[in-house]
Amino acid sequence: MKLYFSPGTCSMAVHIALREAGANFEAIKVDLATHKTENNSDYYQISPRGYVPSLEIDDGSLHTEAVALLQYIADRHPARGLIPPANDTAGRLDVIQWLVFIGSELHKTFSWLWSTDTAESTVAACKKKLALRFHELDQHLVGRDFLTGERFTIADAYGFTIVNWANFLSIDLKPYPHLSAYLDRIAARPSVHETMVAEGLIKAAA
Repeated sequence: MKLYFSPGTCSMAVHIALREAGANFEAIKVDLATHKTENNSDYYQISPRGYVPSLEIDDGSLHTEAVALLQYIADRHPARGLIPPANDTAGRLDVIQWLVFIGSELHKTFSWLWSTDTAESTVAACKKKLALRFHELDQHLVGRDFLTGERFTIADAYGFTIVNWANFLSIDLKPYPHLSAYLDRIAARPSVHETMVAEGLIKAAA
């Protein structure tokens, strides 16, 4: 498999999931400013929409959309327990509902804050909405190590990636101690640490 990624973007969730799954894959960095890959290929020729993540699977086909790719990876490596199997309807529903919540309530809202031409009123509204959702997550994580309980799932790979954007955008997470502790807990996982080193977000230990 080949993962096309850009450091720190939503593609990091898929990168984390691949490492959690123990998958055999090649990670190829994409510069979203130039839409060139690290080997200077035109990324639009690979993925016409021009955004990440994209995942080329073993049959040579290319697929996009982080949530879809996360579920694909989890289902392909069932022994890793990254999502409950189809016959565990309630458990699987729990993971999927968190994936949808993160995508619609957090990822989409954050997207407005990355744009330099977003109106100040919109920025204020987005930050207000994020504060409400962060408070909700903070309360939800009382007594829980992960979003669905005691086990890490693809929802946590996605949740960590998106909530961690607060640190890039100077949004204070100190009012949310349980959420902050959750981010620290996820960041300490070997797969997450390895991903962040591979993407150049942190330095490898000496």
